[in-house]
Amino acid sequence: MVISLNSDSNLEDFEHLLEKTVNELNVLSKDSKNSIEKLSGIKLEPYIKEIMAKNAIGTAFENTIELIGGQKFPDIIANKYFGVEVKTTTKNHWKTTGNSVLESTRVEDVERIFMLFGKLGEPIEFKFRKYEECLAEVVVTHSPRYLIDMELEEGKTIFDKIKIPYDEIRMKSKPIQPIVNYYKNRLKPGQDLWWIGEDDDSSKTFVINIWKNLSQDHKSELMIKSMIYFPEIFGNSNDKFARIAIWLVKEKSIVCPNLRDVFTAGGKKDFKYKNHKLKKIPKIYFNLLNNIQSVFNHITETDEEKLSGFWNTPTNENSKIDDWIELILINANFLLKGKLDTYELILHQMKSDYLNNDLQ
Repeated sequence: MVISLNSDSNLEDFEHLLEKTVNELNVLSKDSKNSIEKLSGIKLEPYIKEIMAKNAIGTAFENTIELIGGQKFPDIIANKYFGVEVKTTTKNHWKTTGNSVLESTRVEDVERIFMLFGKLGEPIEFKFRKYEECLAEVVVTHSPRYLIDMELEEGKTIFDKIKIPYDEIRMKSKPIQPIVNYYKNRLKPGQDLWWIGEDDDSSKTFVINIWKNLSQDHKSELMIKSMIYFPEIFGNSNDKFARIAIWLVKEKSIVCPNLRDVFTAGGKKDFKYKNHKLKKIPKIYFNLLNNIQSVFNHITETDEEKLSGFWNTPTNENSKIDDWIELILINANFLLKGKLDTYELILHQMKSDYLNNDLQ
Protein backbone atom coordinates (compact mmCIF):
# COMPACT_ATOMS: atom_id res chain seq x y z
CA MET A 1 0.00 0.00 0.00
CA VAL A 2 1.37 3.39 -0.98
CA ILE A 3 -0.07 6.62 0.44
CA SER A 4 0.66 10.24 -0.39
CA LEU A 5 0.18 12.54 2.58
CA ASN A 6 0.00 15.69 0.44
CA SER A 7 -3.42 17.34 0.34
CA ASP A 8 -2.84 20.05 -2.29
CA SER A 9 -2.53 18.00 -5.47
CA ASN A 10 -5.00 17.87 -8.35
CA LEU A 11 -6.03 15.37 -10.95
CA GLU A 12 -3.76 16.66 -13.70
CA ASP A 13 -0.72 16.59 -11.41
CA PHE A 14 -1.50 13.07 -10.34
CA GLU A 15 -2.01 11.78 -13.87
CA HIS A 16 1.30 13.36 -14.86
CA LEU A 17 3.03 11.58 -11.97
CA LEU A 18 1.52 8.27 -13.06
CA GLU A 19 2.54 8.86 -16.67
CA LYS A 20 6.16 9.48 -15.64
CA THR A 21 6.11 6.40 -13.41
CA VAL A 22 4.72 4.12 -16.12
CA ASN A 23 7.14 5.49 -18.72
CA GLU A 24 10.06 4.72 -16.43
CA LEU A 25 8.72 1.25 -15.71
CA ASN A 26 8.53 0.54 -19.44
CA VAL A 27 12.10 1.74 -19.98
CA LEU A 28 13.29 -0.42 -17.08
CA SER A 29 11.40 -3.42 -18.46
CA LYS A 30 13.66 -3.26 -21.51
CA ASP A 31 16.92 -2.24 -19.84
CA SER A 32 16.54 -4.37 -16.69
CA LYS A 33 14.29 -7.12 -17.96
CA ASN A 34 15.50 -9.83 -15.57
CA SER A 35 14.87 -7.65 -12.51
CA ILE A 36 11.38 -6.68 -13.63
CA GLU A 37 10.43 -10.28 -14.42
CA LYS A 38 10.96 -11.22 -10.77
CA LEU A 39 8.46 -8.64 -9.55
CA SER A 40 4.85 -9.65 -9.01
CA GLY A 41 2.11 -9.00 -6.50
CA ILE A 42 3.34 -7.35 -3.30
CA LYS A 43 6.93 -7.29 -4.60
CA LEU A 44 5.95 -4.75 -7.22
CA GLU A 45 4.34 -2.28 -4.83
CA PRO A 46 7.55 -1.17 -3.00
CA TYR A 47 9.32 -0.99 -6.36
CA ILE A 48 6.65 1.35 -7.71
CA LYS A 49 6.75 3.33 -4.48
CA GLU A 50 10.44 4.10 -4.99
CA ILE A 51 9.90 5.19 -8.59
CA MET A 52 6.93 7.34 -7.65
CA ALA A 53 8.87 8.96 -4.81
CA LYS A 54 11.72 9.79 -7.16
CA ASN A 55 9.39 11.19 -9.83
CA ALA A 56 7.52 13.20 -7.19
CA ILE A 57 10.60 15.32 -6.41
CA GLY A 58 9.85 18.92 -7.27
CA THR A 59 6.09 18.29 -7.35
CA ALA A 60 3.29 18.65 -4.84
CA PHE A 61 3.86 14.99 -3.92
CA GLU A 62 7.52 15.31 -2.89
CA ASN A 63 8.29 13.43 0.36
CA THR A 64 4.67 12.34 0.74
CA ILE A 65 4.66 8.81 -0.71
CA GLU A 66 4.34 6.06 1.90
CA LEU A 67 4.11 2.28 1.54
CA ILE A 68 1.55 0.60 3.79
CA GLY A 69 0.97 -3.14 4.18
CA GLY A 70 -2.32 -4.96 4.46
CA GLN A 71 -5.25 -5.67 2.20
CA LYS A 72 -6.56 -2.14 1.81
CA PHE A 73 -7.90 -0.84 -1.50
CA PRO A 74 -6.35 0.86 -3.42
CA ASP A 75 -2.61 0.22 -3.09
CA ILE A 76 -1.53 3.83 -3.60
CA ILE A 77 -3.19 6.92 -2.15
CA ALA A 78 -2.37 10.53 -3.02
CA ASN A 79 -3.66 13.55 -1.17
CA LYS A 80 -6.20 11.26 0.53
CA TYR A 81 -8.26 11.63 -2.64
CA PHE A 82 -6.48 9.95 -5.57
CA GLY A 83 -5.51 6.29 -5.60
CA VAL A 84 -3.73 3.63 -7.64
CA GLU A 85 -4.46 -0.08 -7.58
CA VAL A 86 -1.50 -2.21 -8.70
CA LYS A 87 -2.19 -5.43 -10.63
CA THR A 88 0.03 -7.83 -12.57
CA THR A 89 -0.22 -10.88 -14.76
CA THR A 90 2.52 -13.22 -15.98
CA LYS A 91 0.54 -13.92 -19.16
CA ASN A 92 0.82 -12.01 -22.42
CA HIS A 93 -2.53 -10.24 -22.12
CA TRP A 94 -4.12 -7.35 -20.28
CA LYS A 95 -6.78 -9.14 -18.25
CA THR A 96 -6.95 -10.31 -14.65
CA THR A 97 -9.37 -10.68 -11.77
CA GLY A 98 -9.72 -7.45 -9.85
CA ASN A 99 -11.05 -6.31 -6.52
CA SER A 100 -14.29 -7.04 -4.76
CA VAL A 101 -17.39 -5.27 -6.00
CA LEU A 102 -18.27 -4.58 -2.37
CA GLU A 103 -15.04 -2.57 -1.77
CA SER A 104 -15.31 -3.23 1.96
CA THR A 105 -11.58 -2.49 2.45
CA ARG A 106 -11.59 0.78 0.52
CA VAL A 107 -9.53 3.54 2.14
CA GLU A 108 -11.79 6.28 3.45
CA ASP A 109 -12.06 9.53 1.46
CA VAL A 110 -10.41 8.14 -1.68
CA GLU A 111 -12.53 9.29 -4.62
CA ARG A 112 -10.53 8.85 -7.86
CA ILE A 113 -8.73 5.58 -8.48
CA PHE A 114 -6.44 4.50 -11.33
CA MET A 115 -5.29 1.03 -12.34
CA LEU A 116 -1.55 0.53 -12.82
CA PHE A 117 -1.17 -2.79 -14.59
CA GLY A 118 2.03 -4.73 -15.18
CA LYS A 119 2.01 -7.33 -17.96
CA LEU A 120 5.01 -9.44 -16.96
CA GLY A 121 4.69 -11.90 -19.83
CA GLU A 122 6.72 -11.26 -22.98
CA PRO A 123 6.89 -8.49 -23.95
CA ILE A 124 6.85 -6.84 -20.52
CA GLU A 125 4.84 -3.64 -20.46
CA PHE A 126 3.04 -1.33 -18.03
CA LYS A 127 -0.10 0.76 -18.48
CA PHE A 128 -2.33 2.92 -16.33
CA ARG A 129 -5.97 3.83 -16.80
CA LYS A 130 -8.90 5.15 -14.82
CA TYR A 131 -10.15 2.31 -12.63
CA GLU A 132 -13.76 2.33 -13.79
CA GLU A 133 -12.74 2.40 -17.47
CA CYS A 134 -11.16 -1.07 -17.38
CA LEU A 135 -13.79 -3.06 -15.44
CA ALA A 136 -15.40 -5.27 -18.07
CA GLU A 137 -17.54 -7.77 -16.17
CA VAL A 138 -18.12 -9.28 -12.74
CA VAL A 139 -16.77 -12.77 -12.02
CA VAL A 140 -16.98 -14.95 -8.92
CA THR A 141 -14.19 -16.41 -6.80
CA HIS A 142 -15.19 -16.51 -3.12
CA SER A 143 -17.06 -13.25 -3.71
CA PRO A 144 -18.01 -11.15 -6.76
CA ARG A 145 -15.02 -9.37 -8.27
CA TYR A 146 -14.49 -7.11 -11.22
CA LEU A 147 -12.78 -8.47 -14.32
CA ILE A 148 -10.04 -6.08 -15.39
CA ASP A 149 -9.33 -5.49 -19.08
CA MET A 150 -6.80 -2.75 -19.73
CA GLU A 151 -7.65 -2.77 -23.44
CA LEU A 152 -11.41 -2.51 -22.98
CA GLU A 153 -13.13 -0.37 -25.60
CA GLU A 154 -14.73 2.86 -24.48
CA GLY A 155 -18.38 2.39 -23.60
CA LYS A 156 -17.98 -1.36 -22.89
CA THR A 157 -17.54 -1.35 -19.11
CA ILE A 158 -19.87 -3.18 -16.76
CA PHE A 159 -21.15 0.25 -15.72
CA ASP A 160 -22.05 1.09 -19.32
CA LYS A 161 -23.94 -2.20 -19.51
CA ILE A 162 -25.98 -1.63 -16.36
CA LYS A 163 -26.32 2.10 -17.18
CA ILE A 164 -25.21 3.19 -13.70
CA PRO A 165 -21.90 5.09 -13.18
CA TYR A 166 -19.17 3.51 -11.06
CA ASP A 167 -19.26 6.28 -8.47
CA GLU A 168 -22.99 5.77 -8.02
CA ILE A 169 -22.61 1.99 -7.70
CA ARG A 170 -19.84 2.11 -5.11
CA MET A 171 -21.79 4.52 -2.90
CA LYS A 172 -24.82 2.23 -2.68
CA SER A 173 -25.49 0.27 0.51
CA LYS A 174 -25.92 -2.81 -1.72
CA PRO A 175 -23.56 -2.21 -4.65
CA ILE A 176 -23.88 -5.71 -6.05
CA GLN A 177 -27.67 -5.63 -6.48
CA PRO A 178 -27.85 -3.65 -9.78
CA ILE A 179 -25.18 -5.98 -11.20
CA VAL A 180 -27.11 -9.06 -10.05
CA ASN A 181 -30.24 -7.65 -11.69
CA TYR A 182 -28.34 -7.09 -14.95
CA TYR A 183 -27.08 -10.68 -15.12
CA LYS A 184 -30.44 -12.11 -14.03
CA ASN A 185 -32.18 -10.32 -16.88
CA ARG A 186 -29.77 -11.96 -19.35
CA LEU A 187 -30.33 -15.52 -18.13
CA LYS A 188 -31.57 -18.11 -20.58
CA PRO A 189 -34.23 -20.67 -19.56
CA GLY A 190 -32.74 -23.17 -17.12
CA GLN A 191 -29.88 -20.86 -16.10
CA ASP A 192 -29.30 -19.22 -12.74
CA LEU A 193 -26.60 -17.15 -11.08
CA TRP A 194 -23.92 -19.02 -9.17
CA TRP A 195 -23.64 -16.17 -6.71
CA ILE A 196 -26.70 -14.14 -5.71
CA GLY A 197 -25.79 -11.17 -3.53
CA GLU A 198 -24.49 -9.92 -0.22
CA ASP A 199 -27.91 -10.50 1.37
CA ASP A 200 -27.73 -14.20 0.58
CA ASP A 201 -27.14 -15.47 4.11
CA SER A 202 -27.82 -19.13 3.43
CA SER A 203 -25.15 -21.47 4.72
CA LYS A 204 -23.11 -23.30 2.10
CA THR A 205 -21.47 -26.55 3.09
CA PHE A 206 -18.21 -27.81 1.59
CA VAL A 207 -19.75 -31.31 1.36
CA ILE A 208 -21.81 -32.28 -1.68
CA ASN A 209 -24.62 -34.63 -0.70
CA ILE A 210 -26.76 -36.92 -2.82
CA TRP A 211 -30.54 -36.90 -2.58
CA LYS A 212 -30.99 -40.54 -1.58
CA ASN A 213 -28.82 -40.01 1.52
CA LEU A 214 -31.10 -37.30 2.95
CA SER A 215 -33.55 -37.98 5.76
CA GLN A 216 -37.21 -38.20 4.81
CA ASP A 217 -37.95 -34.99 6.72
CA HIS A 218 -35.22 -33.15 4.80
CA LYS A 219 -36.55 -34.47 1.49
CA SER A 220 -40.08 -33.37 2.37
CA GLU A 221 -38.90 -29.89 3.33
CA LEU A 222 -37.03 -29.46 0.03
CA MET A 223 -39.97 -30.75 -1.99
CA ILE A 224 -42.33 -28.27 -0.32
CA LYS A 225 -39.97 -25.38 -0.99
CA SER A 226 -39.59 -26.56 -4.59
CA MET A 227 -43.35 -26.59 -5.12
CA ILE A 228 -43.44 -22.99 -3.91
CA TYR A 229 -40.33 -21.54 -5.57
CA PHE A 230 -40.65 -23.32 -8.92
CA PRO A 231 -44.32 -23.46 -10.05
CA GLU A 232 -43.20 -24.48 -13.53
CA ILE A 233 -42.80 -28.07 -12.27
CA PHE A 234 -46.61 -28.35 -12.50
CA GLY A 235 -46.46 -27.67 -16.23
CA ASN A 236 -45.47 -29.82 -19.20
CA SER A 237 -42.14 -28.30 -20.27
CA ASN A 238 -39.31 -30.74 -20.95
CA ASP A 239 -36.93 -28.71 -18.79
CA LYS A 240 -39.34 -27.90 -15.96
CA PHE A 241 -37.00 -29.36 -13.32
CA ALA A 242 -33.91 -27.49 -14.51
CA ARG A 243 -34.12 -24.60 -12.04
CA ILE A 244 -34.66 -26.96 -9.10
CA ALA A 245 -31.57 -28.95 -10.07
CA ILE A 246 -29.47 -25.77 -10.14
CA TRP A 247 -30.95 -24.52 -6.86
CA LEU A 248 -30.27 -27.81 -5.06
CA VAL A 249 -26.63 -27.80 -6.12
CA LYS A 250 -25.96 -24.10 -5.65
CA GLU A 251 -27.91 -23.38 -2.48
CA LYS A 252 -28.15 -26.75 -0.76
CA SER A 253 -25.08 -28.63 -2.05
CA ILE A 254 -27.32 -31.53 -3.06
CA VAL A 255 -27.21 -33.56 -6.27
CA CYS A 256 -30.34 -35.39 -7.39
CA PRO A 257 -29.78 -37.55 -10.51
CA ASN A 258 -33.46 -38.60 -10.76
CA LEU A 259 -35.23 -35.35 -9.96
CA ARG A 260 -38.20 -36.00 -12.24
CA ASP A 261 -38.95 -39.31 -10.52
CA VAL A 262 -38.81 -37.67 -7.09
CA PHE A 263 -41.80 -35.50 -7.98
CA THR A 264 -43.76 -37.60 -10.47
CA ALA A 265 -43.25 -41.28 -9.54
CA GLY A 266 -46.22 -43.07 -8.02
CA GLY A 267 -48.89 -42.96 -10.72
CA LYS A 268 -52.21 -41.23 -10.12
CA LYS A 269 -54.32 -40.89 -6.97
CA ASP A 270 -57.76 -39.68 -5.89
CA PHE A 271 -58.12 -36.65 -3.63
CA LYS A 272 -61.08 -35.36 -1.63
CA TYR A 273 -61.48 -32.15 0.35
CA LYS A 274 -64.85 -31.45 1.95
CA ASN A 275 -67.37 -31.63 -0.92
CA HIS A 276 -64.78 -31.53 -3.69
CA LYS A 277 -63.41 -34.69 -5.31
CA LEU A 278 -60.66 -35.29 -7.84
CA LYS A 279 -60.21 -38.63 -9.57
CA LYS A 280 -56.83 -39.96 -10.65
CA ILE A 281 -54.70 -36.83 -10.59
CA PRO A 282 -50.91 -37.09 -11.16
CA LYS A 283 -48.92 -37.67 -7.98
CA ILE A 284 -47.26 -34.23 -8.05
CA TYR A 285 -50.67 -32.49 -7.84
CA PHE A 286 -51.80 -34.88 -5.11
CA ASN A 287 -48.64 -34.24 -3.07
CA LEU A 288 -49.19 -30.49 -3.28
CA LEU A 289 -52.72 -30.70 -1.87
CA ASN A 290 -51.68 -33.29 0.70
CA ASN A 291 -49.00 -30.94 2.06
CA ILE A 292 -50.87 -27.67 1.68
CA GLN A 293 -50.60 -26.68 5.36
CA SER A 294 -46.80 -26.74 5.18
CA VAL A 295 -46.88 -24.99 1.80
CA PHE A 296 -49.03 -22.13 3.08
CA ASN A 297 -46.92 -21.85 6.24
CA HIS A 298 -43.75 -21.46 4.22
CA ILE A 299 -45.25 -18.95 1.80
CA THR A 300 -46.45 -16.90 4.77
CA GLU A 301 -43.00 -16.98 6.38
CA THR A 302 -41.06 -16.20 3.19
CA ASP A 303 -40.15 -12.63 2.32
CA GLU A 304 -42.08 -11.20 -0.64
CA GLU A 305 -38.86 -10.04 -2.31
CA LYS A 306 -37.44 -13.57 -2.24
CA LEU A 307 -40.63 -15.00 -3.73
CA SER A 308 -40.68 -12.32 -6.42
CA GLY A 309 -37.15 -13.34 -7.36
CA PHE A 310 -38.04 -17.01 -7.72
CA TRP A 311 -41.26 -16.30 -9.61
CA ASN A 312 -39.83 -13.58 -11.85
CA THR A 313 -42.91 -11.52 -11.12
CA PRO A 314 -43.71 -9.05 -8.33
CA THR A 315 -45.76 -10.06 -5.31
CA ASN A 316 -46.53 -8.60 -1.90
CA GLU A 317 -47.44 -9.73 1.61
CA ASN A 318 -51.17 -9.46 1.02
CA SER A 319 -51.30 -11.26 -2.32
CA LYS A 320 -48.45 -13.79 -2.26
CA ILE A 321 -50.63 -16.86 -1.57
CA ASP A 322 -53.08 -15.86 -4.30
CA ASP A 323 -50.20 -15.08 -6.67
CA TRP A 324 -48.70 -18.52 -6.03
CA ILE A 325 -52.05 -20.25 -6.63
CA GLU A 326 -52.39 -18.37 -9.92
CA LEU A 327 -48.93 -19.53 -11.02
CA ILE A 328 -49.79 -23.14 -10.15
CA LEU A 329 -53.03 -23.00 -12.15
CA ILE A 330 -51.36 -21.39 -15.17
CA ASN A 331 -48.79 -24.19 -15.29
CA ALA A 332 -51.25 -26.98 -14.49
CA ASN A 333 -53.62 -26.00 -17.30
CA PHE A 334 -52.31 -28.63 -19.74
CA LEU A 335 -51.94 -31.67 -17.49
CA LEU A 336 -55.16 -31.12 -15.51
CA LYS A 337 -57.50 -30.61 -18.44
CA GLY A 338 -61.07 -31.26 -17.36
CA LYS A 339 -60.08 -31.14 -13.70
CA LEU A 340 -58.52 -27.70 -13.41
CA ASP A 341 -61.71 -25.97 -12.22
CA THR A 342 -62.11 -28.43 -9.35
CA TYR A 343 -58.43 -28.18 -8.49
CA GLU A 344 -58.77 -24.39 -8.38
CA LEU A 345 -61.83 -24.61 -6.12
CA ILE A 346 -59.97 -26.88 -3.71
CA LEU A 347 -56.90 -24.62 -3.58
CA HIS A 348 -58.98 -21.52 -2.86
CA GLN A 349 -61.11 -23.37 -0.30
CA MET A 350 -57.95 -24.58 1.43
CA LYS A 351 -56.51 -21.07 1.40
CA SER A 352 -59.69 -19.65 2.95
CA ASP A 353 -59.73 -22.36 5.61
CA TYR A 354 -56.03 -21.82 6.32
CA LEU A 355 -56.54 -18.11 6.92
CA ASN A 356 -59.48 -18.94 9.21
CA ASN A 357 -57.51 -21.63 11.06
CA ASP A 358 -59.98 -24.23 9.82
CA LEU A 359 -57.82 -26.23 7.40
CA GLN A 360 -58.65 -29.94 7.58
